[in-house]
Amino acid sequence: MSKNMRGVLVFGGFVTVVAAALYPIIFHPLAHVDEYREVQKINRSGINQADVQPAGLKIWSDPFKPAEK
Repeated sequence: MSKNMRGVLVFGGFVTVVAAALYPIIFHPLAHVDEYREVQKINRSGINQADVQPAGLKIWSDPFKPAEK
């Protein structure tokens, strides 16, 4: 195997490992927004945001909801 081919395989393997590590962190949530929205609705159902929010900070808003203009 030539030096260039080995370098290409090493670099390609590195890119593949990075892409495989980033998929569940970045791309899966973006592709399944409704699923994540339902999970957050269940997880935050019994929480009063004003009680747990430190003073002076903005109350949490839905990150999946499009920005209002």
